[in-house]
Amino acid sequence: QVQLVESGGGLVQPGGSLRLSCAVSGISFGPYIMGWYRQAPGRQRELVAAVSSITGTNYTDSVKGRFTIYRDGADNTVNLRMNNLKPEDTAVYYCNARHRIVPAYDYWGRGTQVTVSS
Repeated sequence: QVQLVESGGGLVQPGGSLRLSCAVSGISFGPYIMGWYRQAPGRQRELVAAVSSITGTNYTDSVKGRFTIYRDGADNTVNLRMNNLKPEDTAVYYCNARHRIVPAYDYWGRGTQVTVSS
């Protein structure tokens, strides 16, 4: 059984930092693209950052230079380090695992709320 469980969200002031963590069980990282998505109220879910063994990392333009995605094989987590947070980063953040060859193998966590506000 595949499980993705997010943690680390919360309320932070503009300019602050948070680290989101996604605990992954039931799959190994190798064949999967691991990603963080977010969805703000009234908006579509969007890809924030992704990492894979083949393509490395990629980021949406609005977070480049501020966010870092990385995998930790020791504890099977995918983490998103977020610096210099802005109010427009406020959203529910979701962890995703999508198989590179078999798109049906597509798994989501339940999300964690990030609120950037003074």
